Amino acid sequence: MKTRSFGREPQPVSEIGLGAWQLGNRWGSEVMSEEEGIAIVEEALNRGCTFFDTAPNYALGNSERILGKALKGKRDRVVIMSKFGHHDDGEIDFDAKRIRESAKKSLERLQTDYLDALLLHNPPKEIVRQDDPHFLELEAMKQEGIIKRYGVSVDTEDEMKNVMNNTDSEVMEVMYNIFHQGPANAFKEAEDKGIDLVIKVPLDSGWLSGKYSPESTFEDIRSRWTPEIRERRAEMLREVKQIVPDDRSLIEHAMQFILARKEVTTVIPGAKTLDQLRTNLSSGEEAMDPGVREKLVAMWEQSLKDHGLPW
Repeated sequence: MKTRSFGREPQPVSEIGLGAWQLGNRWGSEVMSEEEGIAIVEEALNRGCTFFDTAPNYALGNSERILGKALKGKRDRVVIMSKFGHHDDGEIDFDAKRIRESAKKSLERLQTDYLDALLLHNPPKEIVRQDDPHFLELEAMKQEGIIKRYGVSVDTEDEMKNVMNNTDSEVMEVMYNIFHQGPANAFKEAEDKGIDLVIKVPLDSGWLSGKYSPESTFEDIRSRWTPEIRERRAEMLREVKQIVPDDRSLIEHAMQFILARKEVTTVIPGAKTLDQLRTNLSSGEEAMDPGVREKLVAMWEQSLKDHGLPW
């Protein structure tokens, strides 16, 4: 596994991490067991993965619990990032007075006494200011050693710029993939400011794996996709397939598209199974041909830049 530096006092982390949303989670009648989740984390470690992203609301706390059990005794080998705002009971509440309480519960579930990073989890725009109580509390927690870094999880270029212009954040988690390329316009500025970029939703919630069609149905957050949105995704996927060579899987192409950006610190695909995990973690072994990447960027600029796919 290749590594990249993380933090203003650089430490190496795997360029492909694990997004832990799936750990212990439910899809309709299907539930990932604790044993299955622990096996995924252990396999990730064995394959050189050292970056783990989670949040209190992922499987209502079970994601953090599974990580805590799987990483016990191995804390010095890994980087753990969690979030605030979406709570372990499913509630969304950004009251700054709850940050310490939420972080304490995360630490207990993760069986650790510090977080490498704590992010505000897609917060309201009006609280993204360094003089806001949220950031004052985060800074205090950093000084006390409860967290090493803090930042924000966002989705768009405008949100990235708001974070960079108004806070002292050191980490940003941002949605970026072949279908959602807008945030890349702010990557260079983030790098110049010493902000680490953690890339979420690299496979467009599985669509860039090539396994879905307009007839696919979903029982999770993707259920909000209308038939028209699913059809448009399928149409864009057909365009992607016409551009990329068939020498490797769509997942590899999707991940390599992201890893080609040197400003990126790590990419955090999720995994429901060991096979998915292995595919994700091995996808950085090859590099994307620059010419292919240029065509994918041109495709986005022509077809998606002004009429993006809703997520």
